[in-house]
Amino acid sequence: MPSKRSRSLLVAGLLAAAVALFFSGGRAVEPETAVDQTAYEKIETFTNIIGIIRKNYVDEVSTGDLIEGAINGMLNSLDPHSAYLTPDLYKELQIDTKGSFGGLGIEITIRDGVLTVVSPIEDTPAFRAGVKAGDQIIKINGEFSKDMSLVEAVKRLRGPKGTKVTISIKREGVSDLIDLTITREIIRIKSVKFRTLEPGYGYIRVTQFQEGTDRDVEGGLEALTKENGSLNGLVLDLRNNPGGLLSQAVKVADLFLDSGLIVYTDGRLENQKQKYFARGPGSFTTFPMVVLVNGGSASASEIVAGALQDQKRALVLGSKTFGKGSVQTILPLPDHSALRLTTAKYFTPSGRSIQETGIQPDIEMDEVRLAKVEGKPRSPGHAIREENLPRHLKHRKEGKEPEKRERDEVEAEETEGDPQLDHALELLKSWHVFSTLLAKRQ
Repeated sequence: MPSKRSRSLLVAGLLAAAVALFFSGGRAVEPETAVDQTAYEKIETFTNIIGIIRKNYVDEVSTGDLIEGAINGMLNSLDPHSAYLTPDLYKELQIDTKGSFGGLGIEITIRDGVLTVVSPIEDTPAFRAGVKAGDQIIKINGEFSKDMSLVEAVKRLRGPKGTKVTISIKREGVSDLIDLTITREIIRIKSVKFRTLEPGYGYIRVTQFQEGTDRDVEGGLEALTKENGSLNGLVLDLRNNPGGLLSQAVKVADLFLDSGLIVYTDGRLENQKQKYFARGPGSFTTFPMVVLVNGGSASASEIVAGALQDQKRALVLGSKTFGKGSVQTILPLPDHSALRLTTAKYFTPSGRSIQETGIQPDIEMDEVRLAKVEGKPRSPGHAIREENLPRHLKHRKEGKEPEKRERDEVEAEETEGDPQLDHALELLKSWHVFSTLLAKRQ
């Protein structure tokens, strides 16, 4: 056991490190002004445990590894989205926002302690290998994934182009584990796709919000307008969009709004209380819109859907969204690592909290019936929402509850192919006919 003097020195060192940590984030966080006696006692207990482990554990372990493990545990105890990012993981995060990296092409989360696929990204190695939403990744290269942090799992799944990784997945309805050996590729996520549905009606799909997404959406709108002469309606597809950069969500929403509030954030600190407004005349505000969402629509995509819904700019169609309404701030540390810390929650213009509750569509289409039309069993991956994650943040009770909106239940048998998209197009065409008749009567 370390001596009392050595324990005191270690306690003092850890306190100094803690103070440095609080200051390292700049204006985003404020330092703790005082540490009470109970905190000193807990820190001394912590240092005692480090000493016991180093002396008695079956294998030799470094103090640095133990402290890093303690930091991970501390952040994991807060909520599913706060995390400690080692220098390597911090680099990975920066690569994420660029939209290009070496890997398999899957969106993952942790549900009930198990690494779970939210959705495979189209035309990627995982998609071609048959990975499906709801698949549970039990092993990565023979190592059990249980108790792996999300960032650690991502690090293990990614790697240089041409290298292989073997994942063992458990799938509903299949008794044995399915082993898939997949060759990594450079995943270049094209975040925006667009096409003309019918003359005068456009379709834009946003797969995630990364750097330049707003420019790509604007380019798609310009191309659709040029191709059709003008647009009578637009479908904006945000289904299975896991989110991304808040700044990009604001810019994309701004493209469709003349003015008004897009989203606001609220946290403990004054600098976490921010409001984001449409900056001026929007470029594309003359045509009606339908926004498609589902349980895989999260975070930034919920901001866009909520803003367009509250501002009466678009009709939202689909199923209730994921419900991730928290803001994560990246706080770089001197050793090139970083904290990803939940610092605020965001709210739609009308004051609705997205956290846990999600965005309720104006027109709801049941996913079970849709799955029957496609001839597939309903994937459990679609049921994963923020409220299912352990230690998820509760939505603020004193905030406004979501508005009660009338729901238009649509039987899937009424449409073919992509029922939600088909129904969105029908709504836009009906709106155009109705508005044309009104104009003639005036």
